[in-house]
Amino acid sequence: MSFSGAFRVNRLVKILIVKPSSLGDVVQALPVLRLLKKGLPASEVYWWLDANLAPLLEGDPDLSGIIAFERRRWRSPLCWPEAWRSLQLIRRQRFDWVIDLQGLLRSGLVAWLANAQFTIGLEDHREGAPAFYDVRVPRPSYDTHAVDWYLAALRVVGLPVHWDFQWLPQRPGVAARLREKWPVAGSRWIVLHPGARWLNKRWPVEHFAELVRLFSASHSAVRFVILGAPADSELQRTIAHAAPGRCLELAGKTSLAEMIEWIRLSELTITNDTGPMHVAAALRKPVVAIFGPTDPRRTGPYGQIERVIRSDLPCIPCMKDVCRYEKPIECLRAISPQMIFARAQQTLSESSGEAPRVE
Repeated sequence: MSFSGAFRVNRLVKILIVKPSSLGDVVQALPVLRLLKKGLPASEVYWWLDANLAPLLEGDPDLSGIIAFERRRWRSPLCWPEAWRSLQLIRRQRFDWVIDLQGLLRSGLVAWLANAQFTIGLEDHREGAPAFYDVRVPRPSYDTHAVDWYLAALRVVGLPVHWDFQWLPQRPGVAARLREKWPVAGSRWIVLHPGARWLNKRWPVEHFAELVRLFSASHSAVRFVILGAPADSELQRTIAHAAPGRCLELAGKTSLAEMIEWIRLSELTITNDTGPMHVAAALRKPVVAIFGPTDPRRTGPYGQIERVIRSDLPCIPCMKDVCRYEKPIECLRAISPQMIFARAQQTLSESSGEAPRVE
């Protein structure tokens, strides 16, 4: 099916974006939303999203609504009637376009069942999703970053790609509450994110602890805020023990919105390949990203690939969630705290020099 002439640019178009998870993936897809509203200001855009991530987009100025679903519940056959009722609700919305930026079987099926006039999706053949689309958007090359691949979908509907937008709009109320809850003022903050969904994406926690020691010995004004999920509590305790009084332990203690604002007010984020890395990139805040099994060309911090640190083992990127190398997780162990410390100092110098303390 050809899109040409199907809709006029000034027409009110009702659009559903299908990108249900994860945090990093949703953040990387947000430029599509921004440019849809820039190019079609009269349009109504909705987002099909895992309920756990709904706070990320609640109150977003470019969204007309979130269609949330309980991802974990839908795995059980007992909840399939609930899933079907949700799909019927989507169909009743009578969307003009559906843009599937997930490209998997489940998302492709949802896009097709939405019964829109026009369905666009990523040409990813892992699960056969392209069979559900009117137009398939191929990845321009193996190395094409995910953000650029998602944005390629806009060309199908004749919209230009540019960067005149705010990726993650400020939330002044959240920022104000953050300053009320925690001792933000008077320090230069560095975000540490030691967790990751894959165990073999995690830089060794003892390396994080040594990094904190190195900073503490030479930067008196620097403090660290450790972010992550509740499951990262043990990791943060090990890191904080390296410099008592210099670390604020907030893993599992912030909302999603508060996590974003912490990254916004900090000078640097040092992180594994995980969702907050993409948040920092979206905020255009300096990142030092530590990579092991994954490929930063495809899913690294957008616009800051030069700040990715990885080893030169022949097995990387293996793209596997379980390490099978003879020396387990050597790709990450080989990256020393001294290497990250040197790169972090360089990045701080490049981005702001002796930046002022947060007041």
